[in-house]
Amino acid sequence: MSYKIAVASSDGKVVNQHFGKATQFLIFEMEENTFKFLELLKTTPFCSNAEHEDDKLSGAVEVLVGCRAVVVSQIGSGAAEALRNKGIEPLDVHNFIEDALKKILKYYAKIDKNIN
Repeated sequence: MSYKIAVASSDGKVVNQHFGKATQFLIFEMEENTFKFLELLKTTPFCSNAEHEDDKLSGAVEVLVGCRAVVVSQIGSGAAEALRNKGIEPLDVHNFIEDALKKILKYYAKIDKNIN
């Protein structure tokens, strides 16, 4: 089973962007024990001083529909809830992207095994 993961990163190496302040998301396809980069999704930050407009938050969430999870360095509770409402799991991670994706592969492999 393959799925997509969005990663908030300014440099393509480290998970280092807050969800609401992210300028881009790297989209990866995850499958069994591997992952591959699919695309770079440029975004407009919508959070300023812990405040945001609901329609901008909704727009940010909508562009990520189809992803199983979003990996960020930080996310507010309102944004996390908005993602969960669309079936997207928010994951706070402080790591190199490659290391984070390897851990996520193992995490979802356990979950998927228990479901089937």
